[in-house]
Amino acid sequence: MTDKKRKFWGWGSVGEGFSDADMRPYEAEYAGIFGVDGFTVDPFPRSEEIDLAAPRLAVPKSLEAVLSADHWERLVHTFGRAFHEQVRIMARDFRNAPDLVAFPRHEQDVIDVLDWCTRVKAAAIPFGGGSSVVGGVHPDVGEGYAGAVSIDLRRMNKVLEVDHTSRAARIQAGTYGPELEDQLRPHKLTFRHYPQSFQYSTLGGWLATRSGGHFATLYTHIDDLVESMRVVTPAGVHDSFRLPGSGAGPSPDRMFLGSEGALGIITEAWVRLQDRPTFRANRTVEFKDYFAGARAVRAISQAGLYPANIRLLNHDEVKYSGTASGEAAILVLGFEGADHPLEPWMARALECCSDHGGVVSAEGDEGAGDPRAGAAGRWRNAFIMGGYLREAMVARGLITETFETAITWDKFEAFYPAMIETVANATRAATGRAGIVSCRFTHVYPDGPAPYFTFRGLGTRGRLSEQYDIIKNAAADLLIDWRATITHHHAVGRDHRPWYDRQRSPVFAKALTAAKRALDPAGILNPGVLLDPAR
Repeated sequence: MTDKKRKFWGWGSVGEGFSDADMRPYEAEYAGIFGVDGFTVDPFPRSEEIDLAAPRLAVPKSLEAVLSADHWERLVHTFGRAFHEQVRIMARDFRNAPDLVAFPRHEQDVIDVLDWCTRVKAAAIPFGGGSSVVGGVHPDVGEGYAGAVSIDLRRMNKVLEVDHTSRAARIQAGTYGPELEDQLRPHKLTFRHYPQSFQYSTLGGWLATRSGGHFATLYTHIDDLVESMRVVTPAGVHDSFRLPGSGAGPSPDRMFLGSEGALGIITEAWVRLQDRPTFRANRTVEFKDYFAGARAVRAISQAGLYPANIRLLNHDEVKYSGTASGEAAILVLGFEGADHPLEPWMARALECCSDHGGVVSAEGDEGAGDPRAGAAGRWRNAFIMGGYLREAMVARGLITETFETAITWDKFEAFYPAMIETVANATRAATGRAGIVSCRFTHVYPDGPAPYFTFRGLGTRGRLSEQYDIIKNAAADLLIDWRATITHHHAVGRDHRPWYDRQRSPVFAKALTAAKRALDPAGILNPGVLLDPAR
């Protein structure tokens, strides 16, 4: 990962993404949906077009090997991958670029950078892999800071120690997903954590945002995969015991999991591993009725079968992801493991589907365990390429965004149509015409699903962010009204702050504020994320 040149205008690295030829089928489809003749395409910015203000911070001699004012790196570290950020990228609006980018080589460098930021009152913003879709890494810190420093741990990218007996490893926080798995492969072990951003996100980012992996049940949240962590704060270094479990007071690691860099910078962690899977079983199941599919998913989840994949796609998600025609909702169902054959688990799961009217797809024989075949493979490809599609859609004046939540089963069948209607009405109000709203389950629990919604509309250049806000705000308000979470795995960032403030209790807000003051007295760490900047 460290030898690739990252794009500053979109997802991934230079040379990756959709070409104009790749986009022609999408243009034809959306022209038909929105009743237009075609789309004009705004060009992506070039680095030489963008003038950045001179850094407000002078690099001290002691940190010359760590701090950089490189033009390209400042561009890369200005934004994550939220919709608002993509719109600003296309407008060449880089007014909040970080003054400097720090590339620590080891933990002492992190300590030194934070000490220096505290002395000069510079905001310090952990970057992770820069894949935040909620404004979590954008250095818009307001007044009161001498400057902003983006902290990128990409040089701290090693698996330092492997305990094969306990199936665990000590890993530096700047390690990207592919690097992590490459280093574990010779040990025949895997971390088994694959968020959609896997290729362009880091272990530290997963921990700081309480990431949810691609596996849909059981050990999917990063919380469940952590034995211990080291975290550098301006007040000192947190280092927890490495344990399989503990009942000794409130969990110290839990305070830093999901803290999004507002309480400290995670430098390394001991994490739980799995043997690499050798057994797989996959099927796709069709349901004419989406709620019948949801009931089948609930039955599978409550049976304790714990499939690795259990993605229920509604009819529009099937159609607009290119998975199939959309005449039926589709359940992508898969099991994998390293210890035993999985046919009995799959057989019981298919019984649950049959009980609710599900029909196993006749397309291809996926029983051999190839998740890249048939409808499941087409959906998987669309899932992986989703990040690249966003920038191409915005360049054509299209609004396309996702949001996700979690809600209990007893509420789901009333909540789902309310959300579809709310987003559809908001899209029409914002854009003056109908849009598309689709949904899939990303994760499933015995007590409820995590629905993931996608909306698409034809925007107006110059008003894309305003139109987006109308739609997203309506959806977020409804989530809180239903006491569903504002985010299941995308984190809070700056974009979700208003609704996070409504979700958390005032008592907890006071406790979090007190923790922030104790660990970061100068208020330099990621101001505005989780809490307001210090005054």
